[in-house]
Amino acid sequence: MFQLNKYILLICFFAISISYSQEISLFQQYNGRYDYLGIGNTLNQFENNLDRSFCEILPESEAELNLNPDWSIVAAYLYWAGSGTGDTEVSLNGNPFIADNTYLVDYNDPNYGLLTYFSCYTDITDYILANGNNIYTFSDMDISETLTSNPGYCGNRTNFAGWSIYVIYEDTNLPINQINLFQGLEIINRNVQEKIILLENINVLDNEGAKIGFLAWEGDVNLDYGESLLINNNQLSNPPLNPANNAFNGTNSFTGNDTFYNGDLDVYNIENNIAIGDNSVEIKLTTGETDEFGILRADLIILNNIITVLNSQLPDATVVLNDYNLECATRNITIDFTVYNSNSNDILPADTPIAFYADEFLVAQSETLNNIVINGFESQSITITIPETIPDNFILSIAVDDAGSGSGIIIELNEFNNITTETISLPAFPEVMQLDPLEGCDDGFNQTIFDLTQQLQFIDYNSFDEVSYYLTQEDVFTEENALLIPEYFENTSSPQEIYMRVNTDFCFNFYKFNIHVKNCPPYIPQVFTPNHDGFNDWFNIQGLYNIFEKHKLLIYNRWGTLIFEGNNDSAWEGKANRGLTNQGNKVPVGTYFYVLYLNDSSYKNITGWVYVNY
Repeated sequence: MFQLNKYILLICFFAISISYSQEISLFQQYNGRYDYLGIGNTLNQFENNLDRSFCEILPESEAELNLNPDWSIVAAYLYWAGSGTGDTEVSLNGNPFIADNTYLVDYNDPNYGLLTYFSCYTDITDYILANGNNIYTFSDMDISETLTSNPGYCGNRTNFAGWSIYVIYEDTNLPINQINLFQGLEIINRNVQEKIILLENINVLDNEGAKIGFLAWEGDVNLDYGESLLINNNQLSNPPLNPANNAFNGTNSFTGNDTFYNGDLDVYNIENNIAIGDNSVEIKLTTGETDEFGILRADLIILNNIITVLNSQLPDATVVLNDYNLECATRNITIDFTVYNSNSNDILPADTPIAFYADEFLVAQSETLNNIVINGFESQSITITIPETIPDNFILSIAVDDAGSGSGIIIELNEFNNITTETISLPAFPEVMQLDPLEGCDDGFNQTIFDLTQQLQFIDYNSFDEVSYYLTQEDVFTEENALLIPEYFENTSSPQEIYMRVNTDFCFNFYKFNIHVKNCPPYIPQVFTPNHDGFNDWFNIQGLYNIFEKHKLLIYNRWGTLIFEGNNDSAWEGKANRGLTNQGNKVPVGTYFYVLYLNDSSYKNITGWVYVNY
């Protein structure tokens, strides 16, 4: 279903030996109906290995940019290179530019010692957009002090300088391509005669029209000793401009020029050198062989850039974590995220899997809901419970096109940009704070009414609305089954545990306390009137019955005779139930004496008198 109509590979080479290098890696990626064009020129008067009469560079050189009027400039980069540690400030048509970055390599020459070479680049997209097709003159690159102060560069004929511009452009007549620009600085030489660079993130679905181009500095036309460029072990050539045994010979195949002294800007057709299904391309450079006198001869080549143009018509899923919210007193995290299909050339289908990992442990899965168009996006939200086995501080990873095993189901332009991570710290659970207990007098059967709000004087809070009361700790965390009238709470057991929750801006404070029912001293009246008028008809000792359930009450007349014995089930209503006479009859008006056995270790027996009247 997908098409690959072009595959273009651009390499920048510098001919030096090195004991140190910076590996080439992906620098920029573009997707669209794109292609590229390269221009540039040397600052050498002649090829420095053929003409040994000069040891300086030209003050300037020029090249013409000639884009089709239907093409639109997408990006442009200026590269310059030469002997020494670098000149980072140069000019283009009199306009100053400063390097965005500089790469350095060293060559330990057997006769002159350590020699350094450099390569710089800068983004000039806005400048090329403003000036368009034009003759561009490069100037103000000064390496004169390097060449005059160190005789090694001219002595071993590695005195060189040059420049190039790459322009990436859009052409609506092109198929949708992917352009990958790789940068770094690597080298081959007589000591390291072979260099292999593996470019990954390649999806070859159609190899028709595939080509490779490269830019090289310090290549010498007369140093053709074992010099080759291979793609997937296939040696490339483009005779007569670029013979197979001399790939770096000062030519520009964009223009057919063979006087690009100590520089190469060449393009090869390689549609027979890559295969449909390839997901990587191997580039091999070689130099060095023994001449007829048994002497090893070799050129020096420094690899600086690689650019690929690939038509594969694939999506490119990426994901961004927009925000996350932590819940108080839970291990829940709500994640807001967006899946993008930017820098792509096909839709990202619905049901593309999304995996969520906590410290690389799969904790949740989701999927895209709709087809995401080119340069489109889809935002979602998900709430995840982090398992107890995961520490409170962990790395959250969101991986799009991940079926939960680290592998995807969608072929993408870039398989290495599907993950975003975030360091998460779960809030600590609120710790319960113990308050002193509340006590209440028993109203009967070990129950009474408590005003739970009495505890407010011992805690911090801003308003009553922040405070709620619960019977279980679970209800505190879920905010369920709150007590409706805490000012009038009747206990169901004694002691009974009560919980308080005080909400704060983010979470809550958490308290607990016990309520205890205690037996308070009974109140004993000194008179009652058992006349059945409905008022004060019995010896109503308040705080006794159903409170001191094991009590015993003895009533004596004025002569000390026991006339009544009662307990929790029998109150004295003014009648005798003891003695030889008058049992069941009302006692006469008068004063009677009592002994109250509470049978409670906290209280002594109580004695006193009561007056009975009718």
